[in-house]
Amino acid sequence: MKSLAIIPARSGSKGLKDKNIKLLHGRPMLAYTVEAAKKAGIFDAVHVSTDSEAYRKIAEQYGAEVPFLRSGALASDTAVTWDMVRWTLEQYRALGKRFDRVALLQPTSPLRDERDILAAHQMMEEKGAGAVVSVCEMEHSPLWSNVLPKDGNMKGFIREELLRQRQGLPVYYRLNGAVYMVDETLLWQEPMELYGEKTYAYIMPKERSVDIDDEFDFAMAETMISRKGK
Repeated sequence: MKSLAIIPARSGSKGLKDKNIKLLHGRPMLAYTVEAAKKAGIFDAVHVSTDSEAYRKIAEQYGAEVPFLRSGALASDTAVTWDMVRWTLEQYRALGKRFDRVALLQPTSPLRDERDILAAHQMMEEKGAGAVVSVCEMEHSPLWSNVLPKDGNMKGFIREELLRQRQGLPVYYRLNGAVYMVDETLLWQEPMELYGEKTYAYIMPKERSVDIDDEFDFAMAETMISRKGK
């Protein structure tokens, strides 16, 4: 069983410029994910998928391998992540390397560490899963949310039975983007059913589930890293 970690780090981020290499507590953001993948000790290769030569140098500095750059079409805003994963596997095949399992580890989840990767791996083994996807408990139940009309009127915003119940509501979880561990055969299915009956959720603690998309998320991650250091 050969496993490949893929860390997607394209250079065209718009919400937070160059967020994948933005210095987070003194280190490029992608460095946290590269180091977590290497510490897990279960991967035959830790690959950073990037379209940038500058990103490649940073990735290699922290121990990742970047034997080829991602094509421009797969680095666009509209590119599908799993298309990139399949393309990456094809490039490795051309180099004579094949993998049975792929872990997609997004660098925008820098608080995820080797414990989470190993736990997802163990779940794959124990359940004979086709995929394991990380989630965390939602900060607030979606049952307390709704859409608003243009005039902002809140009539019917919350269902009456919820206002009476309040206690005992079900726990909801959200995708946190930290770990996607997938059997290689699932990647080539048409259609690819990532959230089918062979996929299981790995529940991560909220304090390691920050997914950086904007300045607020970035500040939250910096605060958590600082507190961890203390």
